[in-house]
Amino acid sequence: MISRIRRRGVPALALTTLALAALTGLAPPGRGAAADAMPPAPPTRIPVQLLALNDLHGNLLPVQGAAGRITHRGPVVQAGGIAQVATLLDAAREGQRNSLTVAAGDMIGGSPLISALFHDEPTVEALDRLGLTASSVGNHEFDEGATELRRIVNGGCHPTDGCAPGTPYKGAGFGYLAANVTVRGQTAPLLTPYTVRTLPSGQKIGFIGLVTKDAPNAINAAKIRDIEFHDEIPVIERYSRELTRQGVRAQVLLIHEGEAVKTAAGGSCDEGGPGAKLAGRIKDIARQAPTAVDLIVSGHSHSSYECTVTDPAGRPRSVTQADSFGRSFTDLRFDLDRRGDVVRDSVRAAYRPVPVSTPEQPAMAELVESWRARSEAQANRVVGYIAGDMPGRGSTLPETPLGSFLADAQASETRGYGADLALMNPGSMRADLVHHDGGAVTFSDAYQVQPFESPLWVLPVTGEQLLTALQQQFTGENQAAPRFLQLSAELSYSVDMSRTGADRVLADTIRVHGQPLDRAATYKVALNEFLANGGNGFTVFGAITTREGGETSETDALVTYLETTTSAERPAPVPAPGRIHFVAR
Repeated sequence: MISRIRRRGVPALALTTLALAALTGLAPPGRGAAADAMPPAPPTRIPVQLLALNDLHGNLLPVQGAAGRITHRGPVVQAGGIAQVATLLDAAREGQRNSLTVAAGDMIGGSPLISALFHDEPTVEALDRLGLTASSVGNHEFDEGATELRRIVNGGCHPTDGCAPGTPYKGAGFGYLAANVTVRGQTAPLLTPYTVRTLPSGQKIGFIGLVTKDAPNAINAAKIRDIEFHDEIPVIERYSRELTRQGVRAQVLLIHEGEAVKTAAGGSCDEGGPGAKLAGRIKDIARQAPTAVDLIVSGHSHSSYECTVTDPAGRPRSVTQADSFGRSFTDLRFDLDRRGDVVRDSVRAAYRPVPVSTPEQPAMAELVESWRARSEAQANRVVGYIAGDMPGRGSTLPETPLGSFLADAQASETRGYGADLALMNPGSMRADLVHHDGGAVTFSDAYQVQPFESPLWVLPVTGEQLLTALQQQFTGENQAAPRFLQLSAELSYSVDMSRTGADRVLADTIRVHGQPLDRAATYKVALNEFLANGGNGFTVFGAITTREGGETSETDALVTYLETTTSAERPAPVPAPGRIHFVAR
């Protein structure tokens, strides 16, 4: 048991079992007189605990601003920090003999500087320290390509930057699973498809790990040209049968596919029936996966839920997800019978937030501090100034202040190639620019909001193609959940959300440099490589083969824009809304 916990900058304090229970909402273990007096009876059931995380994205420190808050579970909570997570996991494990910790992908990638500067080796080391048993891959595990992912799993020095601490990187001590990812033309999985863990009590649990088959839509196509992503259900069936042949009766699916479910305090995912508030592909997978799979731990959509979905045999099956960035975890508890089967009606899933006020686990805090110190010189360099908060990832608005600012930066950086305007996918914003220290923006702040270092390209786009791109925000892959491109100041248009599909874009309202869109004209449009390659369903761009640029990245563009256009006396104003006008009906 942890007896003393130290937080940076505050006095050490004693943290008792009762105090930890108060933080986590878990009851402390207890013993009665009868238990002391009588020998225990042979167990007919074996209690098991799974602690589940997802979508950490290398955020070893709490994310500042709105992106680091939990807003859909009642009172707003500022949450996160891997040292805080470690403290609460320790508390949750207390008294649990059969406890395992698992994850559902995107644990690395899109990471802040403290991790990205060292190619996410710090995060893998932290996850090992956390006691992670297994994780599926997510789409962001492929941010640097399949070869780099293999190095992350197996170890060895980075081929360009060498060994970060000066000694060879050891690789992941946990199972990184990718059952439905293969090298193009091959049948064997790119990484291990599943792993089996034997509990101290002798029972076995198998973990099958997958990523959504739609992962290519969320990955820079240039990074995965030799990789294939396969339909989930046939792959799950294949490896579930393998586990069954090995006598593994308890099976858990770790899958990077999820849905945003709003489960505010007092609400339930199952209100109105099993999984009534769950939608999307994860629900279909949960309904169709073989009945031998007992529980499903999901990720990808960044919002927590605890749901029940009926399997093909009509039995209840738990489907869960935690919040991204280490803001919460899921505490799953269930029993195994003597044969090693999961007793389905014993499954209980509890949501556990990770408030930033949680005392840090000393060992994990020391590890994080060691990596922070290595990145300090680059991280703390001031690159510019802002006049106020610029919400991006944490914004609920389709047109975000940060998105407008970043698009302006990209348009400015590509003027040398004649760029008329810039467009940016909202997913490339990973955090918010938070006003602090008199408005100073450090390199670390800038990197956290634009960590991908994706090259910027300038494409010749006809007016007709530009209209199509705006319409693709509401069609195809984006029809069910519109994806609003972030616009530079040169572009504006109106949208009518009472309409459907492409008709939502009011074509006659589109303006470029204040002039009506000319469908026959050609405009030079700046895009990051992900968008230029047709990512997020914007296929119109992927079909354009002519492009210029590529020498600078979206990260460079932001830093240069801050350095050249702002100062302490002249901070960047927060962009006003209005580039996208919503027609009131």
